[in-house]
Amino acid sequence: MPPTYDCRSLRPADVVNAEIRSLWEQSDGRLSPDEEERYHGLLVEWAAAVRDNTAQAA
Repeated sequence: MPPTYDCRSLRPADVVNAEIRSLWEQSDGRLSPDEEERYHGLLVEWAAAVRDNTAQAA
């Protein structure tokens, strides 16, 4: 069963983005299955953070 992710982000988008960049830099452009799973979770978290930031700005 695929993991479920909380759509609410507790971290700012720039912090999550930095972690995404770090993951790619450490992987030399090829993610292992575990890294890919982590990447997808980070994308969900980043999107939630951006959405939360946009809603707060409105």
